[in-house]
Amino acid sequence: MTGLEEARKTINEIDRQMAELFSRRMDAVRTVAAYKQEHGIPVEDPSREESMVKKNAVYITDDDYRSYYVNFLKNTVELSKHFQHRLLDGMRVAFSGVEGAFANIVARKVFPDAECVAYQDFSAAYSAVVNGECDCALLPIENSYNGDVERVMDLAFFGSLYVSGIYEAEIVQNLLAVKGATIDGIKRVISHPQALGQCAEYIRKHGFETVQAVNTAVAARDVAEMGRYDTAAIGSEEAAEKFGLIKLEGHINESSANTTRFAVFTRARKASSPTDNRFIMLFTVNNSVGALGRAVSVIGEYGFNLRALKSRPTKELVWNYYFYAEGEGNIGGERGTAMMSELSKCCKQLKVLGSFDDEIKI
Repeated sequence: MTGLEEARKTINEIDRQMAELFSRRMDAVRTVAAYKQEHGIPVEDPSREESMVKKNAVYITDDDYRSYYVNFLKNTVELSKHFQHRLLDGMRVAFSGVEGAFANIVARKVFPDAECVAYQDFSAAYSAVVNGECDCALLPIENSYNGDVERVMDLAFFGSLYVSGIYEAEIVQNLLAVKGATIDGIKRVISHPQALGQCAEYIRKHGFETVQAVNTAVAARDVAEMGRYDTAAIGSEEAAEKFGLIKLEGHINESSANTTRFAVFTRARKASSPTDNRFIMLFTVNNSVGALGRAVSVIGEYGFNLRALKSRPTKELVWNYYFYAEGEGNIGGERGTAMMSELSKCCKQLKVLGSFDDEIKI
């Protein structure tokens, strides 16, 4: 056998082994896709891909081969993602509003393969996941200018779902009206209370009357159906396009850095990963002197940094409150387990709503 024949025989045997390994890898990818669907995790994960390629590249000791192997890995990752996208084609994501709502826009970006399903309000979208109609729900939890979305926070506390990730999206509010309308002719504006709050200065300057709607896209739909030249909606350009409106003026929100944080709610809690660096907890404290102060101290004593601590009435007893806490650190490790054990001594109710990597900007 010549050297060429021997080399080709070796290549054929390696290709056979690689085909078997490829099949095993894609079987694992199928399992990953199922996990992502159950826990509301998007296919794209750039940080995971980068760390995997960097870690595996060191296995190649020959400098001439390494760059080729890196390209091989990257191509393999792309094939895996294509397969995951195909598998997740039937995923259903609930959001509040109608097509063109900001939540709908963000949901399409986070889950491009999923069917986005509209519900009339936050509670209905949340319940759709609880009862199995949808795989996950994408709901707003906070706006950088107008504060918390309290209804969603209450759903998180009283409900059974978990949060698998937080996504931050820039929100650009626009003045939308029927064709033929002018800014000078507008007397009132319709939108969600959060959007009205974000544009309060603009509204005050023009002396507009305000009318609240379930969300910005519903407001745009209502304005289109009314067909009045004196009434405008505040919402997205996508909503204008969807309902045949024109944009009278863009970017009317008071803050130029107007962002909203959206949480993905799922029935199953995502398993803690070593890369998780954020967590959300919900708790109530015992009715004793210094109980809240002790709870906050415990979190710090175990090396976790609190980014936010917010209180909301429990509605069960007058002047009783639950606390929503966002922290930095990996709560799934030994320190996190010890902290939770210590917290249980001073907390009446205690729930980890979710842990995940840093927030993702959309």
